[in-house]
Amino acid sequence: MFKHCLYTFAFQKLKNMKKMLFIATASIAVLASCNNAPKADQAVAGAKDSVIAVSGTDYSVDSTSLVTWTGSKPTGQHTGTFKLTAGTFTVKDGALVGGTFTIDINSLSSIDLASDADGKGKLEGHLKSPDFFDAGKFPNAKFEITSVTPFVADSTNKDVLLKDATHTIKGNLTLKDSTKSISFPAKITVDATKATALADFNIDRTQWGMNYKGPNNPQDWVISKTVNIKLAVNTIKK
Repeated sequence: MFKHCLYTFAFQKLKNMKKMLFIATASIAVLASCNNAPKADQAVAGAKDSVIAVSGTDYSVDSTSLVTWTGSKPTGQHTGTFKLTAGTFTVKDGALVGGTFTIDINSLSSIDLASDADGKGKLEGHLKSPDFFDAGKFPNAKFEITSVTPFVADSTNKDVLLKDATHTIKGNLTLKDSTKSISFPAKITVDATKATALADFNIDRTQWGMNYKGPNNPQDWVISKTVNIKLAVNTIKK
């Protein structure tokens, strides 16, 4: 009798463990599939590149330049902006050949929430906190161009989503204390008085060590690793 009860107990325990494992696996699968990030080109990230000095005419970043971001979770997404505090494009023979710009992390603003909404200030404060950008310690992010090459539509990039891409920009993106090289398609226009660059791409925030309460914390799992970045950099010839 005792032996029979022991077998029954062990069988029930094993059944419950299998059920819990199934629920956990299903939950992870659901969270992984619920990625509401905008569809965009995936920036190719890698080790920091060397920066080669270039010569040409400098065009200064103006106040209309913006970096727009979108973060996602299974229940929705939030969109906001950063302002650029400084930067230049270097132009030679009518083409963009280099440049750098600085992003003001403290300028982070959520644009999908009303200015008087309780959640707006809470979200902005949370994103600026050490949980994410840690703006008090790292007030600036930076992007430095390492190469600009003509975009040629062929079989290797037939899936590029950016409409009318003209070039591929590669450069070093610094967030917090981490720098990675990224490359992405962009639409670049240059004339005698101004130069602009437009891009729309996704990055994996965890590659820059941006994890909510740690990389293995379940609370981080419900926030998509994918962050959408839209660049609208406008410059004027000095």
